[in-house]
Amino acid sequence: MPATPAPLRIAVQKSGRLLDESIELLKECGIKIDNGRDQLKAPARNFNAEVLYLRNSDIPQYIQDGVADIGIIGENTLIEKEKDAEVVLKLGFSKCRLSLATPRGTKYEGVQALNGQRIATSYPNSLRGFLKKKGIEAEIHEISGSVEIAPNIGLADAICDLVSTGSTLFKNGLEEQDIILKSEAVIAASPKIDDARRAILDQLVFRIKSVLAARNQKYVLMNVPNDRIQEVTALLPGMRSPTVLPLAEAGWSSVHTVITEDRFWDIIDRLRATGAEGILVVPIAKMIV
Repeated sequence: MPATPAPLRIAVQKSGRLLDESIELLKECGIKIDNGRDQLKAPARNFNAEVLYLRNSDIPQYIQDGVADIGIIGENTLIEKEKDAEVVLKLGFSKCRLSLATPRGTKYEGVQALNGQRIATSYPNSLRGFLKKKGIEAEIHEISGSVEIAPNIGLADAICDLVSTGSTLFKNGLEEQDIILKSEAVIAASPKIDDARRAILDQLVFRIKSVLAARNQKYVLMNVPNDRIQEVTALLPGMRSPTVLPLAEAGWSSVHTVITEDRFWDIIDRLRATGAEGILVVPIAKMIV
């Protein structure tokens, strides 16, 4: 029998929201991790992989060096650390943006207003690259935390920090001005990943795509009078086309389809107006396309 290839080494953040979402994603892919939080390395019970629990800021270096084959990491961290890694797949969660913000009430007429100003940030490389592209010369103060307080204590005139909802900026009397980059969780692969582990990664990516496709879809079943089927099916999207099955009651059929979350309520309202009844909405766990 051929030897089992070495496991795919997956780096994840040691703690925090990104860790929770990463482990949940792996679970939705049917991958069970043994005793994860209590150790720095944990094997998967039913998939040829192991999870490495690392400091978030260290993950890009581990990926570049080949210590980890892949990492689930915020794209903003990957960009900031400027390490060699391939973005294999964007995951659609942990979305945020790296933005410039100034105290509320400060006159701001575009990024040129930052010329000669002091900017506090934990993302100096990303900020420096942005300012260079814009032809702005500013004094960058690199600090590791509590960036929002910097203008209030006289350390800086503006900040560059991650923004999700904007509530932290508001609480600290700051106003978001310019977005430097938008970010979400991604799978990043090492340039040193070998063919055997790349094959395991391909299996994982297939599973993840199936999970992500299902997250934004609803399976919808409804009863429709036969003389309205053409009108109803004209409203419906589907993986190919809606499924139509006759009901035991004469003159009626059951229509099945898949609707994306963002179009759901609009389509449901139109279906009801067209005569659909008994509409049943079912979540989809996986979607193989």
